[in-house]
Amino acid sequence: MAFKIACFGVHDYEVPFFNKLNKYNYDLKLIPALLTHDNVGEIEGCDAVLLRGNCVADAQNLAKMHEYGITYVFTRTIGYDHIDLKAAAGYDMKVARVPGYSAYSVAELALTLGMMLFRHTAYATANTAQGDYRVTPTYFSKEAHSSTIGIIGTGHIGVTEAQLWKGMGATVLGYDVYQSDAAKAVVDFVSLDELVAKADIISLHVPYFPGQNDKMINAELISKMQPHAVLVNTARGELVDYDAVLAALKDDRLDGFASDVLLAEGQIFGKKLAGNDTLPLPVLRDLASLYPKVLFTPHMGSLTEPALEGMISVSYENFNTALTTGHVPNAVTAK
Repeated sequence: MAFKIACFGVHDYEVPFFNKLNKYNYDLKLIPALLTHDNVGEIEGCDAVLLRGNCVADAQNLAKMHEYGITYVFTRTIGYDHIDLKAAAGYDMKVARVPGYSAYSVAELALTLGMMLFRHTAYATANTAQGDYRVTPTYFSKEAHSSTIGIIGTGHIGVTEAQLWKGMGATVLGYDVYQSDAAKAVVDFVSLDELVAKADIISLHVPYFPGQNDKMINAELISKMQPHAVLVNTARGELVDYDAVLAALKDDRLDGFASDVLLAEGQIFGKKLAGNDTLPLPVLRDLASLYPKVLFTPHMGSLTEPALEGMISVSYENFNTALTTGHVPNAVTAK
């Protein structure tokens, strides 16, 4: 019998890619919904699961997977904080991720959101959509080629965004605890304090480590930013103190904030809300009310064709290598 994989969070437009790239002839159960406590029974009869971000792979669901005999809990994402690694280890489950796919997918979105705030195009199009074609002082801006961009987290995505900005002529500063040679060729490394003090656009690409770097972008750091600066987060919602961002925006100590990731994402993304006033957290409701000074996108950074092909192909290779050699590539374990 073919190896059967329950794949959660598969959109209609993704189905052809899952099938086209299935060179190992896995028996695929493609499930549109994200994994929750309510639909975990979908895995019955499967040999493995393939998750995406915001799937609930907590201790409760992992216990259920163990009951069904699941030993492979893989995710087609770079991040894996949606999986309880300690619980998985307790059941001797193998966990693997996709360490990278098209870095351009997230990098291009981060640049786009930054430019929308920097050049005030979101503000302008919000007005023209209402028939207001007046030019206001709010539209006045600097130009990217003569500005300074700060990249916090200079991994593959951060470096790719830096290269895009460099191509526009901008000065690009970087901050990372690990300064790779590839990053050194693109950014000028400085301290975090110097980066936020000099940058016109600050873009966040840091992996989230629960309990270690929560709210790394906090009130103290924001107070060191220029009042005209804009902040872009395409990493993880937990990395930003949203209350501090809200206060800075209201006090005109920050010019704009864009985020493709949010707190309480599982209650938001993939759903059609009655309105932003129904967002689950008060701070998110308050931030959303500041549109177009605040831009939210629904975790769409990886929604490009090359990125999708990359995450599916690597996931299939992860399974094949594990099944044929016993070695799990791109494995992640509890620290």
